[in-house]
Amino acid sequence: MQKPVQWGILGASKFALQHMGPAIHAADGARLAGLATSDPTKAAPFQQFCPDISVFHSYDALLADPGIEAVYIPLPNHLHVEWSLKALDAGKHVLCEKPMTMRADEFETLIAKRDQTGLLAAEAYMIVHHPQWQLTRNMIADGAIGKLVHVSGAFSYDNRADTANIRNRAETGGGGLRDIGVYVIGGARYATGQEPISVSGAIRWENDVDVFTEIRAQFPDFTYSAYVSTRMHPHQEMVFHGEGGLIRLTAPFNARVFGEARVELHRPGLEVQVTRFPGDDHYKLQVEAFCRSVRDRADYPCPLEFVRGTQEVIDQVFDTAVSL
Repeated sequence: MQKPVQWGILGASKFALQHMGPAIHAADGARLAGLATSDPTKAAPFQQFCPDISVFHSYDALLADPGIEAVYIPLPNHLHVEWSLKALDAGKHVLCEKPMTMRADEFETLIAKRDQTGLLAAEAYMIVHHPQWQLTRNMIADGAIGKLVHVSGAFSYDNRADTANIRNRAETGGGGLRDIGVYVIGGARYATGQEPISVSGAIRWENDVDVFTEIRAQFPDFTYSAYVSTRMHPHQEMVFHGEGGLIRLTAPFNARVFGEARVELHRPGLEVQVTRFPGDDHYKLQVEAFCRSVRDRADYPCPLEFVRGTQEVIDQVFDTAVSL
């Protein structure tokens, strides 16, 4: 039996506490071994579900520990590249929260460092590990909806009251497009296997942070439209509309949190076939896929090259969008 991959977390973020920490702790082939935080009160909730976790008082101290093999990085967006590179230089595999970079060209440094070290470096783009997305990808490829004509996406929540949140601060790389635009864009790219030919958008700004973004694109075989917002009632949905049918994903980005993940196949005659995924945890599945790649050298389902493609689209939206 293989030894579990020994994981450390850089920073006691709320997301790490609620989602990724428990996922690492529960995942087959993984052990949550360390947490770096200078605040003991932030370490305590992690110790409640993982009593034997070692607490390091600095990020550098955790990276210096030879027993830690992989690190999860949930730091503010503008720190992702810096600490991913430091972790790789320290000999650690890296799973970093999205967006891994602020601009697409920063991926060149990360990819070069990954290749130089021979370590696994990946963005925590968890949806590709969920079976609802894998089923959708296969259904489109198999012609379940005929020729694909249009793809639409939506993702919104309202955090206007949380003024201190890093997502509401320009200096930490906040805003909706970087935070959740990665899902409506990357999801379309993953499910269809196509890349956009042209991209345009419109953005509403508040305090130099994008709070509503409309995205339009032309792909080789279909058109695309989506919006993301941090100032609207919570909603998420992806729709793949073909000549012979339609695929709709419920809770495509926060399965089990937003609601039950379902794939609806709408066919002629108002027939609807529904596949449900009530218990699948894409965070846990992501960690398990990462560990298989580390231990068995299995291909990782979401390499940096794919993630760079999504960031390229985000860059195009920022560079060309009109202001609302």
